[in-house]
Amino acid sequence: MFVLSTPLSSSSAAAPVSHAPPGTARQGHQCGEFRVTGSLPPPPAGMAVRQEVSVGDDCKPELGPVRFVPAPDGRRHTAANSHELRTWSEMYDCCGILMTALYTTTTWGHVDGGVRQVNTTARYHWNREPWDAGWSLTGTSQTGDCHATCPRARTAAHAEFGYRGIFDPTGDWYANTHDSTVQLNTDGTASCRIDVTLRHTFIGWHGVRGCA
Repeated sequence: MFVLSTPLSSSSAAAPVSHAPPGTARQGHQCGEFRVTGSLPPPPAGMAVRQEVSVGDDCKPELGPVRFVPAPDGRRHTAANSHELRTWSEMYDCCGILMTALYTTTTWGHVDGGVRQVNTTARYHWNREPWDAGWSLTGTSQTGDCHATCPRARTAAHAEFGYRGIFDPTGDWYANTHDSTVQLNTDGTASCRIDVTLRHTFIGWHGVRGCA
């Protein structure tokens, strides 16, 4: 699952949905379920790995290239034998408004032949609208398989978001799910896997995912 050569995969409905949910008839260009999964390679020290994905005109995912760019703070290591890896998974609407997002920060120590003191914290973003409407955080979870010193470790964060507002007053049509998984290896390297599932989408919705 975490092999560097594993390609990113994606799936979606093959054509736009032919009917509109309540309150969205004027929008048009709707699509069905949209899912993008895959691992990103571990970035070198001081760098971030980043990829953009969008809902194409045929409702299929359009995956941008995986790019290495300078990390926001220029650092990955917090101290000698101490490491930090941050991930982000963001979904924007066709107007560039950030709808939902999951951010994680994982820290760990590196010892001969393994890792220790693994800790992951998660942050969430959801866009609200006036009159107490918009996106809401509906569920979260975190898991980890290393609680002492381990040859390797895996930590994961999960976030679910629902929408009730001007584009759907029922609250049954839109739902975004973000999953971020970090794999820590014996040699001190790490990789991240970021999965996104959208119950329904619009052409032009787009996302950004990465780790640093």
